Amino acid sequence: MRDETVARNYAEALFELAERHEGVEAYGTGVEIVARLIEENDDFRRFLETPRIAVAQKKTVIRRVFGETLPEKLVNFLLITLDKRRQRLLRVIAREYMGLMDQHFNRVHVEVTLARELDAKSMEEMEKRLTLALGKTAIPHVRVKPSIIGGAIFRTGDTIYDGSLRRRLDGMRRRLMKADLPRVGEV
Repeated sequence: MRDETVARNYAEALFELAERHEGVEAYGTGVEIVARLIEENDDFRRFLETPRIAVAQKKTVIRRVFGETLPEKLVNFLLITLDKRRQRLLRVIAREYMGLMDQHFNRVHVEVTLARELDAKSMEEMEKRLTLALGKTAIPHVRVKPSIIGGAIFRTGDTIYDGSLRRRLDGMRRRLMKADLPRVGEV
């Protein structure tokens, strides 16, 4: 829990820095690039997190790798995380930053489970309806799961809206099993 609090504080500081300089989205893109590189490249992650490698050497690599592509203040932020030995939190900081960015732009991510793929027009309509229903710009993350048979399941944060045909059929089955129906031959 402490690491998440520290990461949140770093993300808030970075967000304030972004608002004062090149912009929230440029920093968001940059921090996402760094987090993705750490996530996908084990050698880079180990290099950053290994205490056997001097901080000065790590700083040199960070400047070389990101100096030309990321905003200067963001590169300085990365160097500070090295000085404070917080580089292992960079992925969490990135996630927290993205959450702050979503709040800033009034966006919400929605996990959508469908029985089949939607065409572009249906996808656009679903996005509009989610945005209207949630009062925020909806960013759907769609996955196809044929086992729900039909309908859709929407999840945002801790809230789940299950409009799947499978859930409705299961509910109907449970009600029928509880019902006191006459047995064959008793009628």
